Amino acid sequence: MTPPSSDPRQAYVSVQGTPYGQFQLPASGLTEDQYAAAEDLFRSWLEQQCKASVGFQVSGDLDYQERLGPYLGLTLNNVGDPYQTGAYTHNSKILERAVLDYFASLWNAKWPHRRDDPDSYWGYSLTMGASEGNLYGLWNAREYLSGHLMLHSGQDPRPSGGGRYAPAGGPAGPGSNSFHPVIFYSQDTHYSLTKATRILGIDTFQDVGRRWFPDENPLDPGTPWPAEVPSVGGADGDGTIDVDRLAVLVEFFASRGFPVLVNLNYGSTFKGSYDDVEAASRTVHEICAKHGLDERPVYFDHHAREDQVQPGNFDLRTGYWVHVDGALGAGYVPYLEMARRAGLVAAAPPVFDFRLSTVHSITASGHKWMGAPWPCGVFMTRTGLQMVPPRESEYIGSADTTLAGSRNGFSPLLMWDYLARHSYDEQARWAAECDRMAAYAESCLRALEKELGLDLWVARSPFSLTVRFRRPAAWLVQKYSLSYETIHVRGRRRTYAHLFTMRHVTPDVVDGLVRDLRRPGAFPVGDPVEQEQVG
Repeated sequence: MTPPSSDPRQAYVSVQGTPYGQFQLPASGLTEDQYAAAEDLFRSWLEQQCKASVGFQVSGDLDYQERLGPYLGLTLNNVGDPYQTGAYTHNSKILERAVLDYFASLWNAKWPHRRDDPDSYWGYSLTMGASEGNLYGLWNAREYLSGHLMLHSGQDPRPSGGGRYAPAGGPAGPGSNSFHPVIFYSQDTHYSLTKATRILGIDTFQDVGRRWFPDENPLDPGTPWPAEVPSVGGADGDGTIDVDRLAVLVEFFASRGFPVLVNLNYGSTFKGSYDDVEAASRTVHEICAKHGLDERPVYFDHHAREDQVQPGNFDLRTGYWVHVDGALGAGYVPYLEMARRAGLVAAAPPVFDFRLSTVHSITASGHKWMGAPWPCGVFMTRTGLQMVPPRESEYIGSADTTLAGSRNGFSPLLMWDYLARHSYDEQARWAAECDRMAAYAESCLRALEKELGLDLWVARSPFSLTVRFRRPAAWLVQKYSLSYETIHVRGRRRTYAHLFTMRHVTPDVVDGLVRDLRRPGAFPVGDPVEQEQVG
């Protein structure tokens, strides 16, 4: 073992007076008294932070300890495909299947999953949150659009069996772009999409535009290619993708034969905005249909001429893929729809789910709407769209069709427990209450704005559970776990904070925040971040 190069008690910043040194682990371990003091300090700090937390889209309304505490003495690992029990038998796959069936019904997919029915759903419980679902969805889309083997094609998935239908290419001639997918996502998309795109080596439209069409930006000829699809109203708009501008970009690349991969947001991370999935995916489909990318044959033997290909040696695929990042919205909006039908709210966001044949995959977080002590979630697509995994594994006794391999078996147990105890009616009432709480928070902040005579930049996107406002002082950011983001508005930088009215956020919590925001110094005057001119 090595000694420290410096004193870690000095190297790490204390959190609100919580000294790191009290948690340092010596080679001898902690005494009972030291352990009790450290654990009590940490738990007290964490309970206080969770109680006041309003800045992130996670539910603090948790009630699992009494029922599920005994499971912490048992191992649960859902390694491999959720529909194959596998050799590691102490798993929760039986509960995972029930949870996935529940979401399949909620998202209007065909269920139960059947390996012999390509129209039925397939999905799995995520070990991470929706970021893992985004990564897996983009991987599946990349393989599908690039011409790799599909899991249920009937062809040999082993490396000696081919493994790939056709080569990717560049703009060297007719058809050379046919297996080179290009991804599109809006400027309000969660950063995990950018991260997943880089990890997977998927080209964005900016990448391809800069490389091969540097002076042909169709949105504004003669200017550099933008990094993302613009949102309606730009950086300070409501956060929804600009469908008209998306159409211009998709038209440019689809007309040149590039397959199209589109991510749409359903409850975006900062503004809580809902892309019009129906309108956007329909637009993508119509443009791709015009250029023969709505349904195209992908041949197993790409060396053969079309007139030499034998029947059954190809499959039909779309030349586009629409993935919905529904981290919060896909778990919340179905109940808001129920609340609308029951007359509890006036409206709900547009349809986003498998009622739309133009949607290929959806992901949602479990720790957001439902609430869980750790990140978790669900990914879902159709069985007929599954791709051959990178490697088969006899060792686990199950196809490893998921991203993580070993997967958290406690998360399906948590989600099953929650869904077993809360009816549609109950969750519809909660959805309506959260919607009303967001309206209440917005009204309180607008009233404070008038009282202080200070523009707090208060804004709430349609149907959103988040209200954004001017970032307050650092101690308030820390106390309420406020997320913040800096944008450019009319040549100036603005740093916004936001609150999310999840189930644990009551009028008392909102009122407490507003009281603190009313205090002298809550909004530092002349904050350089807010006043600096953009170059």
